[in-house]
Amino acid sequence: MALWKIDKDHSEIKFKVKHLLVSTVTGQFNNFNGTVEANAADFSDAKISFEADINSINTKNEQRDAHLKSADFFDAAKHPKLIFKSKSMTKKSDSDYEMTGDLTIRGTTKGITLHVTYNGSSKGFGGVDVAGFEITGKVNRFDYGLQWNAVTEAGAIVVGEDVKLEIGIELNKQN
Repeated sequence: MALWKIDKDHSEIKFKVKHLLVSTVTGQFNNFNGTVEANAADFSDAKISFEADINSINTKNEQRDAHLKSADFFDAAKHPKLIFKSKSMTKKSDSDYEMTGDLTIRGTTKGITLHVTYNGSSKGFGGVDVAGFEITGKVNRFDYGLQWNAVTEAGAIVVGEDVKLEIGIELNKQN
């Protein structure tokens, strides 16, 4: 079984959520790590394990980031990690996969299905094997206890329920 690790310098874990249902706020996790175990060269048998540090959330607004870390949302003091563990990887075409797994946020674990595009593999600096992936999906934040919301004077909802995931991953094969 080959072991691969996420190259944090060439990877991004981003999310997008509607604000007032008319614009989109984008954020990311700056600190994360993960591994992939696979025998197949095309990663069709991949087993993925991933964690993100909630305290590393970054939406380019310190006040909003502090609110997201609070008990209103992620409750980072009690639940400092977002965790994903894959259950299956189903090949749909040469480069497209459907990955299912368990996502744990704020102590709640739910099944999730993500779309994965395998961008291929090559040799990197020093002859290291490198593989790249783009992963997209959507979660309803209410499913994970991120229930806070407010309504403006005009009746607009401040934060949307659905959170889009946009993840770019580069893996380095371990010796």
